[in-house]
This record gives sequence, structure tokens and C-alpha cells, in this order.
Amino acid sequence: MMQTSRPAQRVSFGRGDVPARPLAAEVAVALSFNGTTQAVMMASPADLVDFAYGFAASEGIARADQIQSVDLVETPLGIDLQIWVDAQAEARLSARRRTMAGPVGCGLCGIDSLEEALRAAQPVSDHTFTMTPSQVMAAMGDLPRHQPLHDATRAIHAAGFWTNPMVAVREDVGRHNALDKLVGHIGRTGLTPNGAVLLTSRVSIDMVQKVASLGAPIIIAASAPTDAALRMADGAGITLIAQARGERFDLFTHPNRISQEAADVA
Repeated sequence: MMQTSRPAQRVSFGRGDVPARPLAAEVAVALSFNGTTQAVMMASPADLVDFAYGFAASEGIARADQIQSVDLVETPLGIDLQIWVDAQAEARLSARRRTMAGPVGCGLCGIDSLEEALRAAQPVSDHTFTMTPSQVMAAMGDLPRHQPLHDATRAIHAAGFWTNPMVAVREDVGRHNALDKLVGHIGRTGLTPNGAVLLTSRVSIDMVQKVASLGAPIIIAASAPTDAALRMADGAGITLIAQARGERFDLFTHPNRISQEAADVA
């Protein structure tokens, strides 16, 4: 398996003595379904089987039980994730037209229609999962303790799944990739998505779509949402919490899942 970080020579100026950190590895990862490449993403070369399952699920290509096998093939140019799906998923894949060659900052690169980019998020089930404000802050406070690659490089996003305690965290140079890896881990291990998805990034519309495909009822993010993401979360029945840093956060949608004790209402 490729290294997730590498040392690099440098000449440093100013700021006194700062430890020389390794650089985060970023490699081309092709996602091929039944022999045909569907997407090429720049990603961290870790948890790639989870990435395959999560990308397939969040893009509406295949559920976990429709994936027959995943083969990881290293090439001189990157990694080919060869994903084999059943006939039902193959038929669905053949019916859609999409090619991607996306940088890590863009989760919608290559979509060939406005309808596909703005597809409605799948409504989440009426979960009974709730959190208190103190649990929201504790969950986000716990997330950095599960980010070893970010600790090493300071260049990595993370997505976590919290049910009290933290269940899983996945890291990647791309925020979309980190979330796909988390979605894939939850799907292929059969975990019930009755919990909160934690994000170190902002919340864009495609991030809401991915969480909705998982079926998790709460998103908690360190940065702000876009207006389109807020509308989509509201329509999908997802509780959206953002700008969750330290001892504060903003609650935007479906407040019924967050108790109101000690909550400040603007």
C-alpha cells in the first residue's frame, strides 16, 4: 500500500523553530465499475475499500449488498479500484451518463446535467437519535483525537460518526473523499446510521446528499453551510449544525433532535 505521508526537503523562513512535518500523499484513484472507469479522484491512499463502497452508495450506483468484490490495483500513475457489482447495479450504472476527473475541492466535477447536480436528497428516516448541546460540543472536541494523519501533516480533512462514543473516523486530503470513506465503512460493516456525522469542513450541497444517502439524521460541521446545503438538509429532514468550534455552535434545521437546555437562540 502506498504511504499516506512522505518527508520533504524544505528551507524554512521566519516563525522560529517549527517542526518539519511530512507532506500528505495525494494520488490519482480511478473508480472502475465492471471494467469501466466511472471517476478519477485525487485522494489519500488509505481506506480505499471503504472509499469504493462509499462512492458507490453516495453516487447512487450500488448498495453495499450489490457490490460483489473490490480489487485494488497499484499502477505507476496511481491506484485503480476495480469494483464489481451485480446485474441490477450494472443496469442502473449503464443508464446514467457521468464522467469525473475532479480535484479534491470539487464534489460535483463532471456531472453532465443540472438535474443530476441538484438531485433531491433522500429523506432520512424518523430516527429517535437526539443530542444535548454539551454532547454536540463533546463530539466535535473528540474528533481531533482520531485524526493521526492530520496530526502528522496538518493538511487532511476528516469525517466521523458519533453515537456516544465515536464509532468511526476516516481521513483524506479531500473532504468529499473522507465522507465517502465513512459512508462506505458504515455500509459495508452493517452499522445502523442512527447517529451524527461530524465534518471538519464546510457543508456544501453534495455533502448533504452523501449524508442523506447514508441515512444519518444529524450533521455537525466545523465550518459554515451554503444556503443550498441548508435548504437541502431541511427538505431531507436532517438536523444541520455548523460552525461548531469550542463552546459554541449554530443550529439551522430540525431543532427537535437537540435539547434546548442551555442553548442560545439568536
